[in-house]
Amino acid sequence: PPRPERLERLVRKFDPVERDFRNRALGEAGERRIYDMECARLMTAERADLARKVRWVSKEDGDGAGYDIRSYDPGGAERLIEVKTTNGASTTPFFLTHNEKSVADERPDAFRLYRVYEFARTPRLFTLAPPLEQALVLDVATWRAGFG
Repeated sequence: PPRPERLERLVRKFDPVERDFRNRALGEAGERRIYDMECARLMTAERADLARKVRWVSKEDGDGAGYDIRSYDPGGAERLIEVKTTNGASTTPFFLTHNEKSVADERPDAFRLYRVYEFARTPRLFTLAPPLEQALVLDVATWRAGFG
């Protein structure tokens, strides 16, 4: 049976492939900004040795480590940075994966969530340290369904 015209318009307007491409490009741009910022921060702290060790893990190894960038504080302590970027306001909701939440819980000393917002205008940033539940309301957004 034919779809109602109103539903047809909605389906044509929503292109999940295009949305996914835009989200990936925005996420990568935010990660690039934080990667560059971390390298510059360590250089300013006269830790060129650590700046050279900063890794863009999600780009070099693929997404799934539970963080995007491995950096360091000036004392040499590891920082596992998950970057969440939006063109929206600081309170725009975002998705957090199971792996990201697990790393936050298992490595609270090292994990940091960097929220980059208003990216297209004047990018701004704040950071969160675990436990993430102190600053965020974490709701289950999807379920993995299986058989047996």
